[in-house]
Amino acid sequence: MRKYLYPALLLVFAGLVTAIVLFKRPEAAAPGLKERSGSLALGGEWLNTKKAIQGLQANLRAQPNDHKSRLLLAQAYMQEARITGDHPYYDAAAMELLETVLEAQPDNFEALCCKATLCLTQHHFSQGLALAEQAQKLNPNSGYVYGLLTDAHVELGHYDKAIQMADKMNQVRPDLAAYARVSYLREIHGDIPGAIEAMDMAVKAGYTGLEQTEWTRVALGHLYEISGDLPNAEACYQMALMARPSYAYALAGLGRVAAARKDYATAIKHYNEARITVQDYAFADELADLYRLNKQPAEAEKMAKKSISMLADAAEEADENEAMGHYADRELAYAYLKTNELEKALTHAKIEYERRPDNIDVNETLAWVHYKRGEFAEAQKYMQVARRTNSQNPTLLCRAGLIMAKNGKAAEGHALIEKVLTKTPYLSPELAAEGHTLLAAR
Repeated sequence: MRKYLYPALLLVFAGLVTAIVLFKRPEAAAPGLKERSGSLALGGEWLNTKKAIQGLQANLRAQPNDHKSRLLLAQAYMQEARITGDHPYYDAAAMELLETVLEAQPDNFEALCCKATLCLTQHHFSQGLALAEQAQKLNPNSGYVYGLLTDAHVELGHYDKAIQMADKMNQVRPDLAAYARVSYLREIHGDIPGAIEAMDMAVKAGYTGLEQTEWTRVALGHLYEISGDLPNAEACYQMALMARPSYAYALAGLGRVAAARKDYATAIKHYNEARITVQDYAFADELADLYRLNKQPAEAEKMAKKSISMLADAAEEADENEAMGHYADRELAYAYLKTNELEKALTHAKIEYERRPDNIDVNETLAWVHYKRGEFAEAQKYMQVARRTNSQNPTLLCRAGLIMAKNGKAAEGHALIEKVLTKTPYLSPELAAEGHTLLAAR
């Protein structure tokens, strides 16, 4: 009996070993780093970035359970997404890494914060809020987590709550990120001078040349734009380009300044330079308008379709994968307005409204789509919600004036349009033309 038992046991053991080898889940290789191109590949920053990421990848190959390196790699990829604009690739890569960390360490505070950040970047705002609240319970003394909570509440239209979170952030750690959020909340509530003051503090709190600092400087320039101060806006964009050559969002800012001066050829040049550097649908969207204004209808049509294609791809990915993929329905609504596909514009505006019924920007979008469809009473209903924070955004106010005029409030609407056209040189020429036409018909 014994002589048959040992061979049988050996066979069982061999089978178990084979099963372990065959069915053990292999450690997934860390997602790779893409090569940058053009001006983004120049300078020491890219060399340092590659060296750091290669070091983290080597750590993971040697120690597959090194979750600290995995988390740092996820953060590096999130930053690479900001710099290159390749969010579809790098956000997915970062999320994959973070999910592995959280599977092993569900209460990893930094990983939860990073995942919340990715959700907000992808416009999954409710998920981002839930993750940020989970992280807050683990570490209620982190300024970073209050920034996430501020952003989530803003995007969901919970503005009073957002102010509370921003105040808490500034109490815990007043820095560039904290000041920038104060600025945005002041802008939302119509305090443009206060918004400029806070964003200037944010710029001064940063390190010149870092992407976050120059993004903040560009945001300051945009605030000067909407206040009608083009010289200071232009100075911000030029300074950002000096500190960070070929910075796409500073080039786009110069493009807006040129467009405000009706120098459409220069504006197109700046936007095309930005597109070469960073993948951002907004550049194609703006170029569609600029080519139309520059009497280049074929190019305008091409860019409009390009913008829709980029947004539709992101929306399709989001529909297929609830965890990832950029929700882009608000942006698609505006894109379809430019191609006069009004039914599609309304469909996407409603989808976004279902997600964020309290957000003022979403209500403005739905109001404007209804206006373009000739549904003026519906437009007024949503515009009232869009103006509930007293935002002084000139585009919002001009649209509100046009909608009022179509709803029997001609005097109030005309006054609002006149105020905007007198004060703001940076306004969509097509929107401005519509305002001028209405005033001329009085």
